[in-house]
Amino acid sequence: MQTTWNFGSLDTREEQLETVKQKNESFANKWKDRDDYLSDPKILLQALLEFDDLQKNYGTNGDLGYYWGLKESLNQSDPAIKAENNKLEEFSVKLYNQNQFFLLKLSKISTTQQKIFLESNTLADFKHFLEHLFATGKFTLSDAEEKILNLKHLSAHSNWVRMTSQFVSEEKIKNKTLEEYLSDLQLSERKVRKTAGLAINEIMLRNVKIAEHELNAILGDKKVNDDLRGCNRPDQMRHLSDDIDSQVVDAMLEAVSSKFSLAHKFYATKAKLLGLSKLDYWDRGAPIGKTNVPYNFAKSVKLVSNVFDKLDPEFNQIFMGFIDNGQIDVYPAVGKRGGAFCAIERPTQPTYILLNHTDKLRDVLTLAHEVGHGINNELMKSQKYVANFGSPLSTAEVASTFMEDFVLQSLPKDKSLLVKKLDDDVSTIFRQVAAYKFEQELHATFRKKSYLSKEEIGEMFAKHMSSYMGDAVLQNEGTQNWWVYWTHFRSFFYVYSYASGLLISKSLQNKVKQDPGFVSQVKKFLSSGSNDSPKNIFKKMDIDITDKNFWLSGLTEIETNLSDVIRF
Repeated sequence: MQTTWNFGSLDTREEQLETVKQKNESFANKWKDRDDYLSDPKILLQALLEFDDLQKNYGTNGDLGYYWGLKESLNQSDPAIKAENNKLEEFSVKLYNQNQFFLLKLSKISTTQQKIFLESNTLADFKHFLEHLFATGKFTLSDAEEKILNLKHLSAHSNWVRMTSQFVSEEKIKNKTLEEYLSDLQLSERKVRKTAGLAINEIMLRNVKIAEHELNAILGDKKVNDDLRGCNRPDQMRHLSDDIDSQVVDAMLEAVSSKFSLAHKFYATKAKLLGLSKLDYWDRGAPIGKTNVPYNFAKSVKLVSNVFDKLDPEFNQIFMGFIDNGQIDVYPAVGKRGGAFCAIERPTQPTYILLNHTDKLRDVLTLAHEVGHGINNELMKSQKYVANFGSPLSTAEVASTFMEDFVLQSLPKDKSLLVKKLDDDVSTIFRQVAAYKFEQELHATFRKKSYLSKEEIGEMFAKHMSSYMGDAVLQNEGTQNWWVYWTHFRSFFYVYSYASGLLISKSLQNKVKQDPGFVSQVKKFLSSGSNDSPKNIFKKMDIDITDKNFWLSGLTEIETNLSDVIRF
């Protein structure tokens, strides 16, 4: 069983860049001085089809940008890889800027012309693409200004984030990496958890000063961008990008926050089960009973495969294709990026999944989670046009949590597993909402003060973590710095999608449990990509994400499971 990435299906020849350049220049030369596509539906369709073909088959860096980006995630310390990525990013941005005029000019047409295009049968296949484009056009700057923002992104954001991530990934204490210590937090021996927690504290302390500068730099960069675009709130561009109304996200945040008492009750119950008056910060993931059964990668694959096959054979077929074709890099290594991810850039490319598998139950669930994204990617390739390929965050995390939950529920039912399930639900829903609220305060406070010290950031972080954990969990000294390794805070306001995704996937899970045939509707959703708004996609499945009561109803399962644990 191959456990490292096989890049054989990617074109890694430098010569391809000349073809990519020629294709992009050809498109620019044909359309840059024309305005007829801005008024004639038939001409616009021709232009959109040509643009779609360009993005599908060439993009702005062929396969090379994808290849070197993946290579860097395996070795963040290699300066030669960094150099290749920087060169390719500069190349890509230059080509992107060259053709930016096309969508920018289209996004700025009059509302009268927008209506004509949206009602045109000729453009029916691109209707939602245009709806979203017109919505974002309200915040788009001039062509020259957008080019400047694109060019400065590498130095003003990306390089700062890469720096902190690299420093943290290279840290070792007693020959163990951060990822290995994070994994140890799931072990039953309290001494081991404490050792891991203190080691994580030390790694964070070593990097918190540089992370202070990094975070302030990218917060400042975002403020400049938002001010230029006239955004009313720091998370507005995230919601717009994800094709979701801010009111929907606000309703979800309000619903979950109003039920933080459930998380408080869970941790108080867990402390009693562990025989503790209170949990240390690093005790939150401690197992109850015998959940520390080792799951090597082969065993993990077998478990996930069996669950997917029962749900739908095509799910398993896609998964085993990832395994057989070397599309999953499995084990942790010094310099390798922490956590896990699932990547794809264009539908003509293969999906790649990165793990840091350490033979824990958590790693089985991470495998199921990331493969859920991968299955979503592969099913979306059925979309006719690349304009509709891809999942906004508001829907992407539904696929991953749907698969992950079914794997967890397949394990033998006992008290220890029920607690594990609650651990995951509390972390995915309540913890991520608390993290989002931390981000909201972080950005708001920065915009008032213009610089935040590591102490201020840490105090803010601890406050929001305590808000969902309650009095049963100690905010131990040093844990206020654990924001340092939390990469999602650098992808601003990303974390809401974990909570909303799991709550929506619970609804889909219940429908499948009641009627296994409903999985065909789930597959239709996973294949839909971005051909409609998430609100409309879910509405077709009798799910109303605009209703606050929908979000509250998703928390009833947690209440029921918590009651079962208490009665056990």
